[in-house]
Amino acid sequence: MIDFEGKTPKVLVIGDLMIDHYLWGTCERISPEAPVQVINVGKESMVLGGAGNVVNNLNALGADVDVISVIGCCEISNELKELLTKIKVSTGLLVTQNDRITSKKSRIIASQQQVVRYDRESTNEISNLSQESIVTSFKKIVSNYDVVLLSDYGKGVLTFHLTKSLIEIANKNNKKVLVDPKGLDYSKYKGAFLLTPNKKEASEATNININDDKSLRKAISTLKTDCDLEVSLITLSENGVAIYDDRLRIHPTFAREVYEVTGAGDTILASLGFALACNSEIDDAVEFANLAAGIVVGKIGSAIATLNEIIEYESSLKKSTSDEHIKSLAEITILSKELKERGKKIVFTNGCFDILHSGHVRYLEIAKSYGDVLVLGLNSDRSVASIKGSHRPINIQLDRAYILAALEAVDYVVVFDEDTPYNLINAVKPHLLVKGSDYEGVKVVGEDLVEELKLVKLEEGKSTSKTIEKIKKS
Repeated sequence: MIDFEGKTPKVLVIGDLMIDHYLWGTCERISPEAPVQVINVGKESMVLGGAGNVVNNLNALGADVDVISVIGCCEISNELKELLTKIKVSTGLLVTQNDRITSKKSRIIASQQQVVRYDRESTNEISNLSQESIVTSFKKIVSNYDVVLLSDYGKGVLTFHLTKSLIEIANKNNKKVLVDPKGLDYSKYKGAFLLTPNKKEASEATNININDDKSLRKAISTLKTDCDLEVSLITLSENGVAIYDDRLRIHPTFAREVYEVTGAGDTILASLGFALACNSEIDDAVEFANLAAGIVVGKIGSAIATLNEIIEYESSLKKSTSDEHIKSLAEITILSKELKERGKKIVFTNGCFDILHSGHVRYLEIAKSYGDVLVLGLNSDRSVASIKGSHRPINIQLDRAYILAALEAVDYVVVFDEDTPYNLINAVKPHLLVKGSDYEGVKVVGEDLVEELKLVKLEEGKSTSKTIEKIKKS
C-alpha cells in the first residue's frame, strides 16, 4: 500500500456539478391505475453527483479540494451549495448563470433496486461570459494546486474552447490534468496527462472495437498518440485497468461483489488524482484507484471510499503486515469515528501482554466476538515497569505490539504511555469495554465511557508471571 499518512494534496476539480437524489422505499403491490409498481417511500437522501462526486471522493481521501463549475439561479443550486458546505468545500469559485438549471438526478430505489430515474437540468453549453470567468479565475489560482481534474458529464460546462484553454494553461504551469471524458471527439482533451475512458467509450472515440488484447493495444496507443497524452488509460470493468506509456500492462480489479457501478468512474478519477498529487508512480496510483473502485461498486448509489477503508480492504484481500494494524492515538481517534459512522461496533481491551500465551489469545478471541472491531490498548514499556516493577517488561513494546497486531482477533493496537488507558478509551469511545474476570467487583478504568462492560473468564494456570517463573526454574 502507498503510504499517504500526513499528506494533504491540493486538488482542483472542474466540471459538471449535479445532485444525486434518492427516494428509498418498498414495493408490495401494482397500481390499479396502470401496470406499474407502487413504491412506498420511507426515506429521502441527496448526495453530490457528477463532478461533485469526484469532489466528495477526494474529500473522503483527505485532499484539500476546490471546485469550479457553472450553476443556475435555482433552488437546486442552493441545495448543491449546502452539500458542498457540509463537507467544508468552498463555493467561492462557482459561476452563476441565470438561464441554467443545475442538474438533479432523482432515483427511486425499492428493495435495493433502481426502479426509475427522472432528471431536471440544462445541457446546453455555458455562455461565453461564464467561460471567460472560469478562465480568468483558473489563471490566477492554477499554481496553487498539485493536480487538476476535469470531470466531463456532457452537461455543457466543459466546452471545446474552455477545455482546450484549461489544459493549455495547466501545461504552462507544469500541472498534470486528468480527464474523465465524454462524447466522441476527444480532440478537446489533447495535451492532458491522461484520460479515464471505459472500454465502450474508448471504442467509440477511436472507432476500434476492443474485443481482444490486440485491439486493446491499438485503441489505447491510438488515444495516446491522437490526444498527445503522457499516459493512456482504459478502464475495463471487471477486468481491471489497462495503462500504456511505453508498454501495455493491465492491473486487475479488486472488486469482490458489484451492486452498482454508479460513480465508479468518479472514484477512479479522484483516487488517481489523489495518488499522483502525492507523487506516486502511475502503476501504484492505478493499483490504489482499483482498490477504491472495488469498494464503491459494492455500495448502492454514488459512493465514496475513505483512505482507512482502502487500507482495510487491501488487508482483507491479501496478507497485510502487522505494522499496518499498529496505530497512533491520532490515527485511532479518526479511525474510530469513521468506523462508527459505518455502523461498526467497537470493542476495547487493554493490557501488558508481555509474554504472549494461549490464555491471552483465547481472551482476545472472546473479546472480538462481542463486536466488529477490536482495539487493543497496549501498555508502553514505561507503563509496564510502573505497574509490574523495573524488571518488566521482558519484551519491548514494539515487539509486543507487532505480535499482537498479527493475531486474527486483533484489528488495531495502540500503545499508551499512561498508567491507565483512560485517555485512550476516551479517544476511541468504544461501544464495549472488555476485561478479565479478575476485575469482578472492582471499578474498571473507563467503564464510565462505554455502553457496556464485559468480564471474560481467564484460563487457569495461564499467566506471564507463571511463564517467567517456569523459565527461571529451568
